[in-house]
This record gives sequence, C-alpha cells and structure tokens, in this order.
Amino acid sequence: MQVYRGLPLLTAQPTAAEQGNIPHYLFDYVELGDAYSVGRWQSDVKEAIAALAAQGRPAIIAGGTGLYFKALTEGLVDIPDITHEIRTQIRADMDTKGAEAMHQQLAVCDPELAARLPQGDRQRIARGLEVYAMTGRPLSHWQSEQTTPILTEAARQICLMPDRQWLYARCDQRFEAMIDAGVMAEVERVLQAGRPVGSAAKILGLEELIAVHEGQMAMQDAVSQAKMMTRRYAKRQMTWFRNQMMSWNMYSEQEYYNNFDKIVHFISKNG
Repeated sequence: MQVYRGLPLLTAQPTAAEQGNIPHYLFDYVELGDAYSVGRWQSDVKEAIAALAAQGRPAIIAGGTGLYFKALTEGLVDIPDITHEIRTQIRADMDTKGAEAMHQQLAVCDPELAARLPQGDRQRIARGLEVYAMTGRPLSHWQSEQTTPILTEAARQICLMPDRQWLYARCDQRFEAMIDAGVMAEVERVLQAGRPVGSAAKILGLEELIAVHEGQMAMQDAVSQAKMMTRRYAKRQMTWFRNQMMSWNMYSEQEYYNNFDKIVHFISKNG
C-alpha cells in the first residue's frame, strides 16, 4: 500500500528525513485510481535493483507483504492483467450469486483450484474465475509455470518475528500517532479527487476514516475498529511468515535488539 500517492501517514511511508538519510525506492509513486499488482511491483523492483547494482550498491528490501517476497524469492506466475470489465463482472456475480455458487462455477473451469479452496474464500474464487475469463486457461495451469525468481540464493533473508502482544500494542500506538499527526486531513484531501477503488480501497483504516468524514461513524468507534482490523492483519502476516518463510533467519523483537550489532554485521558482510 505504500506505493500509493496521497496517503503517506495512513500507509506509514518513510518520512522525508528518513529518505534524506537513505535513498528509498517504490514509495508514493502510483495513483490511487491505478490498478496495482504483485506482478507490476516485481517488474518495478527488478528495475530498481538493477539500477543499484549498476552503482555497486546493495538493495535492502523491507516490508510485510509475504506474497511480494514470495514472488521475489520463488518467482511469479506471469498472468496477463485482468481487464476492469471482467473484474467488475465477476465481483458483481459474487455479490448476487454468492460464494458457494461461484465456487461451483469455478469447479467446472478449474476443478484443481476449486478442490483447494473453501467455498467461502470469495477473493481466491473470484481470482480463479477472473483468470479463466481473461485467458481461457485455468489459474492452476498458470501456477504450474512459475517464472525465474529475481533474487538468488545469495540474497540474505531476515524476518523479524516480534512477540504478538508487543506487536499488537505497536499497531494501536501507530494508529493513535497517525490521528495526532493529522491523518484526517490527508483522507479529506484524497476524497476531493474521488473515493479510492481497487487495491487502494483496502488500505487499513481508510474505510473507517472515510466513514468518520461522511458522518457515518464516530471517531472513537472508527479508531477502535481500525485498530482491530490492523491487529488481525498483523496476525495473518505472522501466520504467513511462520508457514512460508521457515528457511529465513528469524529474530524475535527481543533478539533483534539484543543482537542488533550482529545483524548489521551479518548484512554488511554478506552484501
């Protein structure tokens, strides 16, 4: 979400001071109305890494979206972009027919994928139907044709895995700090250009703060709900990391602070 323009506070983008000390790339450069995907990000990050390599400089890739790291280290399915018309139609069908009926439809065109997905998984069911409608080929077929990963085994992989309660407290503190920093003014400026759609509409806290702006929710209730959604997202992230990044060098929050010098030395030594 940090790629989008206009919401630096809500998406916790690096500050001007941070970017002044260390060059940052792929932040605040995509319009909120633009469709964005892991495939586009992979292409963008490949160019950024190549530019740094030409300068003899290493890249540090930081973030929390597990799928994006998976694409970097394991490759990505090179599926054509889904048109707005197809995506809109599939999502409308999902709303009118329901997830169970759409799952049955998926079982006809992509039985392998349907067998892996629960009937209530609206997002992945819709994705499977979109890909088939766009390409005429099942998503499960595309998934068997992974591309070559951008990062090689030489890349050093570090995952910070803090204590869950410590992380939840940080999530709450972060949202309170954004409110104090004037995030409502940021949301109001964005709404002047129109309500964000697509991926940008899923920015944590945005829906609740828009409801406050429109008088549909009290600020106290919005903050409470947004904090809860943020903690739930953090929990899903941690589950992904444990299941998908078992081979990474993992450090707890306490281990990170106790071994900070060692971690910096590890990164410096190995580029």
